[in-house]
Amino acid sequence: MTDEIINPNEETRVADGSKVDLHFSVAIENGVEIDNTRSREEPVSLVMGDGSLLPGFEKALFGLRAGDRRTVSLPPEDAFGPWNPENVQKFDTVKFEQRPVEGHMMEFEDKAKQSLFGVIKTVGEDITEVDFNHPLAGKNITFEVEIFKVTPAGQQGVKLM
Repeated sequence: MTDEIINPNEETRVADGSKVDLHFSVAIENGVEIDNTRSREEPVSLVMGDGSLLPGFEKALFGLRAGDRRTVSLPPEDAFGPWNPENVQKFDTVKFEQRPVEGHMMEFEDKAKQSLFGVIKTVGEDITEVDFNHPLAGKNITFEVEIFKVTPAGQQGVKLM
């Protein structure tokens, strides 16, 4: 007997609530890869609609089934959002414990005491600008995915011994 998980219905398509085993890669428009799960031994598992993937990435998976591969180009609105100039804030340079360095990411605390990361954009004698946009905001993204297994919502795969 084998010790593998069998999906009794290979025609099962990705839908809301499905458990999906997949490998994926994400690259920005110039081809630079920013994330890739293919170096892992096993595919990653996620449940559609659980918030593990951005909605634009999930939308690209709907309707796929085990064995399918897809490459999708996503505009900023469907990926990490548009770059928003209002997310660039100015601070008094003297209020930093250490002199900030342009291009470095720093952790800040918002009014609700939540951690918030920002990239130091410019450092002047009086004013330092910090960009709180996601580093990939405003960028076109290429999302490549390979589906290994789809389990319908509320079901589990069958393991044969």
